[in-house]
Amino acid sequence: MGIDVAKNHLDVNFAPTREPLRLANARDGHTELVARLSSMEVRIIVLEASGGYEREVVAELATAGLPVVVLNPRQVRDFARATGRLAKTDQIDAAVLADFGLAIQPPQRPLPDEQTLQMREKLARRRQLVQMIVAERNRLQRARAASVRRSIEAVLELLQTQLRQVDDELDQAIRQSPVWQEKVQLLRSVPGIGPQTALMLLFCLVELGLCSRQRIAALVGVAPMNNDSGQFRGRRTIRAGRAELRCCLYMATLTAIRRNPKIRRHYEKLVAAGKPKKLALVACMRKLLTILNAIVRDGKPWQTAPATT
Repeated sequence: MGIDVAKNHLDVNFAPTREPLRLANARDGHTELVARLSSMEVRIIVLEASGGYEREVVAELATAGLPVVVLNPRQVRDFARATGRLAKTDQIDAAVLADFGLAIQPPQRPLPDEQTLQMREKLARRRQLVQMIVAERNRLQRARAASVRRSIEAVLELLQTQLRQVDDELDQAIRQSPVWQEKVQLLRSVPGIGPQTALMLLFCLVELGLCSRQRIAALVGVAPMNNDSGQFRGRRTIRAGRAELRCCLYMATLTAIRRNPKIRRHYEKLVAAGKPKKLALVACMRKLLTILNAIVRDGKPWQTAPATT
């Protein structure tokens, strides 16, 4: 079954019967949808990420024990183009989602709970505040008029106050949860992983510790992709994955190359072998992520983590 999610309504399509259905994207509509599906044998329910409009219905379906999967919209559009469906309406999108689920059978992933979603929002807000502070500081350096400088300084003071409040809320939430606190301590035991990186890994990569090293690298977008055809052998590249998490891991790896002996040796070995420094850095990102995955999986801090992961 495919569900196309809009702000005010849900368009539902069943494959292969093509039975259409429209419900309100509100509590009453969600209750009716769950009631309908509970009496049916649904193999998989496919939605695509819709800017947060899908969260409540996904939560309702998951709570009811129904097999729900949330996809990247790019995958769905590529599938639609491959099957020759270039037109786009809500019902067509729902039918494409249903056909995608029928043909591909995407695997179910662990879905974040409400607390995790709220922590993600706070982390996203923190990133926004940091970006605005950097922008205002840059404007302050160029400003010459006294009134403009006073205006910028007032905005900066407000943004910094907001940032401190968000940091306090994040810290308090971690302190109140022994499970989260334990995982943060495990992650921070690895040289190079700071508090913000640990929080990003904990709440934006819920699959950490539950997947193979190949799968976790692909999820973040640090797995090398082949580009070969016939006799042509192209350069391996990374793409897709979770960009914000990858940026955070990039900064952590820069620190780890200086402070983490295992990552530093790996980097120096690759550079000595003639690999470009950027390639060596990405390889170290992948190795650091593999180590973190093993540490969370085994529940052992860095000092007692296995030498091979």
